[in-house]
Amino acid sequence: MSRIGRMPIAIPAGVTVDVAENNEVTVKGPKGELKRVFAKEMEIKVAGAEATVSRPNDDKRNKSLHGLTRTLLNNMIIGVTNGFTKELEVNGVGYRASKAGNVLTLNLGYSHPVEMTDPEGIESKVEGNKIIVTGIDKERVGQYAAQIRDKRRPEPYKGKGIKYVEETIRRKVGKTGKK
Repeated sequence: MSRIGRMPIAIPAGVTVDVAENNEVTVKGPKGELKRVFAKEMEIKVAGAEATVSRPNDDKRNKSLHGLTRTLLNNMIIGVTNGFTKELEVNGVGYRASKAGNVLTLNLGYSHPVEMTDPEGIESKVEGNKIIVTGIDKERVGQYAAQIRDKRRPEPYKGKGIKYVEETIRRKVGKTGKK
């Protein structure tokens, strides 16, 4: 049995979890509403302030889906109660980020500024050299943060670029002059 999959999910007060046909789960909470369709093999039960996920048999596919389904459902519940954040750091001389409305403008050493519009339900803030991406859907927050990072990935010699705050850049030694 999956150790993660068999753990019950606590549903906090103020959060409602509805399971419709075809395993379409709707989670409503103080921060918003999330919907997701899960694999039809998984059985999702909501009893009181607890949700459980079970699988019909021990097929390889069902074993894989068991823990995944439980984790995705748990992330939906955490998202509508607390939300998720990703922090990015802009490093480099002349590299900066600014925000106007819902457009994030990045000056990253290119001949033009890079402009990115925040997706629906995702918000980004700029504080100094930090970009903070927040939202209720963990997958979409991570995806948008990765798209921002891809505009100028950190390079290993000087560490210039956009990196996650918790990320460490493995530095390389530069050229040595021959005499």
